[in-house]
Order: sequence, then structure tokens, then C-alpha cells
Amino acid sequence: MVEETENLKKQVEELQEQLHKQEKMASLGLLSAGIAHEIQNPLNFVINFSKMSVKLLDDLKDVLDDCADKLGEDDAADLEDISADLKENLAKIQEHGERAISIIRGILLFSRGKAGEMLPTDVGQLVHEYVWLSYHAMRANDKSFNLTIKEDIQENMPMVMVIPQDLSRAVLNVMNNACYTVKERAAQEGPDYQPTIDVKVSLDSKDGKAGELQVSITDNGMGMTPEIREKIFEVFFTTKPAGQGTGLGLSITHDIITKNHSGKLLLESEPMVGTTFTFLIPVTIVK
Repeated sequence: MVEETENLKKQVEELQEQLHKQEKMASLGLLSAGIAHEIQNPLNFVINFSKMSVKLLDDLKDVLDDCADKLGEDDAADLEDISADLKENLAKIQEHGERAISIIRGILLFSRGKAGEMLPTDVGQLVHEYVWLSYHAMRANDKSFNLTIKEDIQENMPMVMVIPQDLSRAVLNVMNNACYTVKERAAQEGPDYQPTIDVKVSLDSKDGKAGELQVSITDNGMGMTPEIREKIFEVFFTTKPAGQGTGLGLSITHDIITKNHSGKLLLESEPMVGTTFTFLIPVTIVK
């Protein structure tokens, strides 16, 4: 009886701690949405002015071509090289500016969506952004660690109806675990081990109106024993050391996929081989 009371007390304390973290995350979400909105405007200026500068370089090239007979060969060649370098730099500015805008849109979508609200979503882009968000968060805590991410995302996938707030959280939870487990194995095996995470996204549809969305995240980390696999989706169950895991991430992910999206969450894992989590979600396709 005493042992049961102590276990219950411990679970209540862990739940209180998790609720406290959720309150912090809610405040952080509001702050992030405000910051994202403010950053979006100057980024638009950066992208637009880079495009305008490319056009100005084209105009400059036309002027230089008209004056080619007044320039020496060396000067003309130097100007051509400088113009090409400037165009390349501007293209990079535009590319990374547009990537930043894409990330910001994802943050705004996450913060604005109502709980449980189905919205037309580019799932391939959502998965891509949150996979890399998880990776960069890991790198921020340990810059010495790296891994290879291989993406196989179906091209030209149509928008589908999902709950983007929930699905992004599920991807983040699984990806965070994948990063953690490959990091653990890297610490054990050293430089001969190559940490790798494979991400696949596809949509199977026969009539163009409905289909099955498949998202899988595979790591070559520590893997799980059959005993751990049986308990992995239980509330408060964690294999991480005290203070590093709440035991709620995969339980929440299971509910997001199976309850909120009426889908299936599949798990394959072998010790010292790796783990695959697969989301199978029935979806409505947006025309």
C-alpha cells in the first residue's frame, strides 16, 4: 500500500512538472508567433531587393556590352566575373531568405491553428521543416555531434487535411528520440559509427479524393528489446536517465496519430540495429 502511494505521488509530481512545462511552452508559442510575424517583413524586403538587384545586374551587363569596345579585354573579363559572383551571392541570399520565410510560416501555422482543427497542409514541407528543427535543436546543445539525414519525400504531393499542430508535434517527438538514440550509440561506438536517420513521406490515393498518408522515420541507433517495445507507448515510461525524459512524448504521439487522426502508429525495432516509427493516416485530399 505504501509503495503504491509513493508511486502515485511520484506520478502526480511528474504530471505537475509536465503541466508547468506546457504552460511555459504556451507562453513561448505566443512569443514565437509574435517574433516570427515581425521577422517576416524584413525578410520579405531582403528577398525582394535581392531579386531587384539581379535585374539591375542584367541592366548593367547590357550597358557594359554596349561599351565593350571601350574596355580592355582584362577589364571586361573582370567585370564579367564580378557580375557572375554577385548573381550567385544574390541567388543564395534569396534561397536562404525563402527558407527562413518557410520556417516562419510553419511557426505561424502551428501557433494560429485551433486545437483539433483540420487544415489543408503540405505534409511533405511540414515533415521536412520539423525534422530539421529537431536536428538543429540537438546541434545547438552539442555542436560536436553530427548525423546524416536522408529524405525521400514524394514530389508534387497535394495538400491534405490534417491537424498541423498535432502532426508537427508527433514528427518532432519521434525525431527527437531518433536524434537521442543515434547520439547514444555514437558515444558507445566512436568514429566508426555513422549516425543516420531516414525520413520518408508518401501519399497513396486511387481516386484523388482520399488516400493514406505514410510518414516513416528510421534511425540506426540503439534499438529496443521486445520488453521495451511493449511498454514504449505507456504514459510515463521512459528509457532516458532521470531528468532527461518525461515518458510522455511517445504516448502523446500515439494519441495524435490513432485518436486525433484515426490512423495507425507502427513500430519496428531491433537492439543495435535501429528503430522505425511509421504513421499511417487516412486523409482527405484538397484540390
